Amino acid sequence: MITTIVIVSAVVVIIIMYMSYNNREVALRKEAEAQEGKITTVHDTMWKILKDKAGVTDQYRETFEKIYPELIAGRYSGDNASMKWIQEANPEFDTSLYKDLMQSIEVQRTAFAHAQQRMLDIIREHSTLLETMPACWFIRNKNKIEYVVISSDRTNNVIASRKDNDTLF
Repeated sequence: MITTIVIVSAVVVIIIMYMSYNNREVALRKEAEAQEGKITTVHDTMWKILKDKAGVTDQYRETFEKIYPELIAGRYSGDNASMKWIQEANPEFDTSLYKDLMQSIEVQRTAFAHAQQRMLDIIREHSTLLETMPACWFIRNKNKIEYVVISSDRTNNVIASRKDNDTLF
């Protein structure tokens, strides 16, 4: 009787472990799929925001360059034109749009980096689950999660050569 209870308990524990580890593996795989979609969305949003803000900034600059000479020329023609500049404030080019653009670049690129870092954390967690005992004995799907980090040619060249000799200053 005691032997039967021990055997049944062991079987129940094994079944629970099997279900638990497989459910965790499936959850990580589904999270990775969702994260890949998030990375795509973050990247798309990043470029749309930056393109739109850069377009507004360029349009502002072009408009300012076009109207500024006309404003100044119109103001200083006629009598006492040479002394009017002392009394008037000339229109100034507002650089706050460029500051806003630079902040947006930093924020958007950081969000994109965080989305990719989260994907790498999911992959690490999944690999750890597949390779540690006793989980590795129970998991059915041992396929690794595939993901290639989105990066620049410059970064890929540095990684391949193991040298980063370029400096900004």
